[in-house]
Amino acid sequence: MKIKLLVSLAGAETAFNSGEEHDWENADAIRLIEAGFAVPVSENKIERAVATPAAERRKRDVVSVDGNDASN
Repeated sequence: MKIKLLVSLAGAETAFNSGEEHDWENADAIRLIEAGFAVPVSENKIERAVATPAAERRKRDVVSVDGNDASN
């Protein structure tokens, strides 16, 4: 399946930049899409069956109104 990466990925022997398009095995491509790391490029039945990418899960920095952090 052809996908477009939304983030950079690197491993021991290779690296991929954000915005690049690559052919991936279907199972790996689906996992990347569901995790929100990639989007499908071509339209076919497998890609349309993939769920919407997951929402961002990063925690945001929280500061109290009076400017003190929560540890005080």
